[in-house]
Amino acid sequence: MNRKQIEILCSSCGRDTLLTRTPKYDGFVKVGELLKCASCGFEYASESEVPFKNVQSLPKIFQESDYSRKPDVFCNDEKGRMCLHCSHYVVNPFSQRCGLTFKSVEATDSCNDFKRKQDKEEQDAEG
Repeated sequence: MNRKQIEILCSSCGRDTLLTRTPKYDGFVKVGELLKCASCGFEYASESEVPFKNVQSLPKIFQESDYSRKPDVFCNDEKGRMCLHCSHYVVNPFSQRCGLTFKSVEATDSCNDFKRKQDKEEQDAEG
């Protein structure tokens, strides 16, 4: 499970409640977490003592067929013809310019004179 579980059945007050996790510090160094019941404030000594709710017991409402298909927004070449990936694109701390037309451009601009930059691997192979 990616997220830390927070739903518990408190052993002190018996309520279906949430677990609060607050950091415990020794000076400026984090040394652990305080685990407390959000309803009554009962403090658990360790993660193994916490009576977590069984997540698998919850009913599954949706089937896989109910979800929509993941949209495919980009074509094969996600970089497209943006100035950011053009060999004529020149960046300095004060402006972004096209080295061909010397006009001020943005990284997401595009033009008909686009020429793709060589990748680092291609440059290393050539010289």
